[in-house]
Amino acid sequence: MASAAIHDILAEGPMIPVVTVDDPGAGVDLAGALLAGGLRVIEVTLRTATAMKAIKRIADEIPDIIVGAGTVFHDHAVDRAAAAGARFAVSPGLDPALVARADLLDLAYLPGVQTAGETMIARRLGLTALKFFPALSGGGVDHLKQLRPVFPDVVFCPTGGLTFNNVGAFLALDNVVCVGGSFAAPAAAVSAGDWPTITTLAKRAAAL
Repeated sequence: MASAAIHDILAEGPMIPVVTVDDPGAGVDLAGALLAGGLRVIEVTLRTATAMKAIKRIADEIPDIIVGAGTVFHDHAVDRAAAAGARFAVSPGLDPALVARADLLDLAYLPGVQTAGETMIARRLGLTALKFFPALSGGGVDHLKQLRPVFPDVVFCPTGGLTFNNVGAFLALDNVVCVGGSFAAPAAAVSAGDWPTITTLAKRAAAL
């Protein structure tokens, strides 16, 4: 099952930067700055018209980066992400049709869940690595602690509302393999092309 590959991707580091890119060229520079700081995985959200072009350029020009497509809602987005060179896809929620599509294309997949019921469905579909979203409003650390004894075989990547100030409590949990967020690549720094600052933040994130 292709979804099993997501375990290896999540284990690459403690944090996956979740970024929105307006300019594909800037996306390459951003990926390079993150890699220089020690982060090898990047999730480019499909929230702009140029996101797929950015994914393709990152995949082509910086092969040491594992680039994924985020905010994936439809089969055609899975298809286009795979064609662009994405190594994985991420969705905010759980859609069995997207799980099947990603498996068909041999694309690692990370759907979002929040409840025990969604986690049960994900396990039935063969998924044991899941995005926990939104992390803070969904119950945060306490919620994940309660899921641990019920689903001892499931690991999570909490995303949503995480910062350098609160991320340590999540990473300390046994069922958290890494976290996702924008705190290593804040929008203001990306817009300004401030790559040295992003590299510095990436080093801090990689050391968590």
